[in-house]
Amino acid sequence: MQIKQASLKKRLHQLLRRAFALLPRDTRHAIYRGMIDCDPSPDSRLELKVAETREELEACFAILHDAYVASGFMKPAASGLRVTMYHALPTTTTLCAKYDGRVVGTMSMIREGVFGFPLQTVFDLSDVRAKQGQIAEISALAVHPDFRKTGGAVLFPLMKFMYEYCTKYFDTRHLVIAVNPDKIELYESLLFFERLQKNVVEKYDFANGAPAVGATLDLPVAKEIFRRVYGKRKDRKNLYQYFVTLSLSNIKLPKRRYFTTNDPVLTPAILDYFFNERSKVFEHLDDRHKALLWSIYDQPEFRAVLPMLSGSATGFHPMRRHQRFSLRCPAELRVRLHDSDRSIVMTVIEISLLGFQAQSKLDIPIGVEGAVWVELGASERAMLDVKVMRHHHGDTGEFYGFKVAEPDEAWRRCVSALETEHVAGDL
Repeated sequence: MQIKQASLKKRLHQLLRRAFALLPRDTRHAIYRGMIDCDPSPDSRLELKVAETREELEACFAILHDAYVASGFMKPAASGLRVTMYHALPTTTTLCAKYDGRVVGTMSMIREGVFGFPLQTVFDLSDVRAKQGQIAEISALAVHPDFRKTGGAVLFPLMKFMYEYCTKYFDTRHLVIAVNPDKIELYESLLFFERLQKNVVEKYDFANGAPAVGATLDLPVAKEIFRRVYGKRKDRKNLYQYFVTLSLSNIKLPKRRYFTTNDPVLTPAILDYFFNERSKVFEHLDDRHKALLWSIYDQPEFRAVLPMLSGSATGFHPMRRHQRFSLRCPAELRVRLHDSDRSIVMTVIEISLLGFQAQSKLDIPIGVEGAVWVELGASERAMLDVKVMRHHHGDTGEFYGFKVAEPDEAWRRCVSALETEHVAGDL
């Protein structure tokens, strides 16, 4: 009897979906928006934070595994975890929602790193890259079954956390996603994602060959759309207020000493646990990806847990002499040009012990020498003598490479902290 009822319920659900699909697109989207229910005062037992401990990450990967297996997006893993090579990168941040201390939801944000993005294997990102601003792929979204029928009580706070983190902490302008065709209209109607291409990719390997649709969202543009569409709605249906102006005490944003753009949490022990012990992710990487990992984790503490290269490639590691770190720091360069002193405002985006890369709206001649003041953190300022060594024009502006004559104490302290600290709160 129960089997017959379940079968009848399933067929009824399918009929309703087909009928809904026959409605005009604008009508469908209006219905989706009418279903919004975002509580501006979530239960105080709900906490949203960066997953930073082994226990939190393990719970996130377990929820993700079960959700993906149930949806057919992956085959069951012996570990009971969904762990990918992208989770091994310091440019990936995993968020978690905890209720009464228990992880009940998760989402990962993948900033562009040495492995690129999962979806770029099947979707063309050329148009997104041609625009100004950093890109992040939103991936690995899952909510525990116990909390999926709670009217978005976990999903909406998790999405708000993602929006706030990307706009304030992750130096991100463009979001990209790859989702099942059955879910794409939720993203289009509620958040105004735009498709990367008209056609559905029938087999997306990253999701076990399931069909996928790619889409993108320009966050500053979305902010204005949210204001126009939702700005005058009541609190629980006002996504503009919810995402942009509302402050939730449930969200625990990481505290950073420096203006870093990532929150790396993978210590050698955690990296070894998930990618060597609990899974075979490292073992199954090709030599190119292994070498790229060595170029990222070039501190001595990581050597024992990184995968060794095989064959003739052994010993090949494309490593710089000094590791580089991603930040976003305001800076002022003072130089003498054409017999006059000039002050040029820049943004430092990457640093190493003896150099840095900066973005500037003004032209700076190669070879010019000067002094630069860099705001490394809220109370950390470096003053350096520098020389412009390189210039290149990128999709998002003019970029310059600088050589540091002699790092001062603040600069050394910052680089040392970035080299040796792995817990988000310490940076």
